[in-house]
Amino acid sequence: MQFAQRLHSLPANVFADMDQAKTEAKKQGQSLIDLSLGSSDLPTHPQILATIAEALQRPQTHGYLLHQGTQAFRRAVAKWYEARFGLGVDPETEVLSLIGSQEGTAHLPLAILNPGDVALLLDPGYPSHAGGVYLAGGEIYPMPLRPENQFLPVFSEVPDAVLARAKLMVLSYPHNPTTATASLDFFQAALAFAQRYDLVVVHDFPYCDLVFGGAPLPPSFLQADRSKERSIEFFTFSKSYNMGGFRIGFAVGNAQLIQALRRIKAIVDFNQYQGILQGAITALQSPPQLIQETVQIFAQRRDQFIQALAEIPWPVPRPLATMYVWAPLPAPWQTRSLEFCRQLVLKTGVAASPGAGFGAGGEGFVRFALVQDPPTLVEAVRRLQDFLQEARPDFSSRF
Repeated sequence: MQFAQRLHSLPANVFADMDQAKTEAKKQGQSLIDLSLGSSDLPTHPQILATIAEALQRPQTHGYLLHQGTQAFRRAVAKWYEARFGLGVDPETEVLSLIGSQEGTAHLPLAILNPGDVALLLDPGYPSHAGGVYLAGGEIYPMPLRPENQFLPVFSEVPDAVLARAKLMVLSYPHNPTTATASLDFFQAALAFAQRYDLVVVHDFPYCDLVFGGAPLPPSFLQADRSKERSIEFFTFSKSYNMGGFRIGFAVGNAQLIQALRRIKAIVDFNQYQGILQGAITALQSPPQLIQETVQIFAQRRDQFIQALAEIPWPVPRPLATMYVWAPLPAPWQTRSLEFCRQLVLKTGVAASPGAGFGAGGEGFVRFALVQDPPTLVEAVRRLQDFLQEARPDFSSRF
């Protein structure tokens, strides 16, 4: 049996390796504390669930849902964008419903790239961004994200020879995995760079609400590209509204990009169950307190986890956004993040994500997802301390 060559171009999935390690740890009797996946453990709000439950009782919602059937949802998205970011949005031509933002970031390269074209991606970055480029036959130029640059790319470092073949640039702030945020000034500089080299800009925006400490909410990239000249932005309900299992998101942006993505989507799938879209409308129309409660929970978890790490001591920067902690590894493990995570889960049951799984630029880091309650997070740190002291008793001096 022979398979397509494109499968060989897909990057190795270290998260599959971690799943195997988690399974082995459970077989060995470890009590698993899974901090490896950014899947919220918080429940979907009862108001949203009630809307979906009501729809289940109406047989007319049980059939296929084509694009025109998403009109009410697209109008709700447009109103939400206008209220949130002060942007006029046409629900007919500038909004598309999606099965989560990952559908958009993975499929859009099929509409933009020809084989051999280059996409500029953040390194480290979310794995589906790279996967979509490889499936389209494109090539990736990684833009390194360094702590000294606040985990923002330096556009002037991209070689002219690369820019001559580049068609697409993917950004995502607040950023997974580094937790970095970006300002409107940065987005304006990114837009000027994209205009100069005729790049399509994709902004993956799932963490727009998960910002802590009273910091201003992050800007939309479309606030820089107000005319929607060359950009598209993706949003998911998985983080703000704890609806990961419902697989609901949307794209907003340039009408031509929306239409191109719609053509790809029409080949791949229909839309979700109509009741899910109606639940998402309820979410968009809900009072701010609904999201604020979620943000407060993750802020409390962040504070207790960071404090517990400091007491080991393991010095870790305090994230301003997202549901993650991006921790630099001590010296013995700085080039072995995958091995660190494998050994950690096998010996302690604590599962984390190796930085190398997010690209070469992630090596030397480990990502912890704050998807457990505070006592469980504190217990995870206690196990971490035992593991580190066993592996390297003087680890506190190795940062």
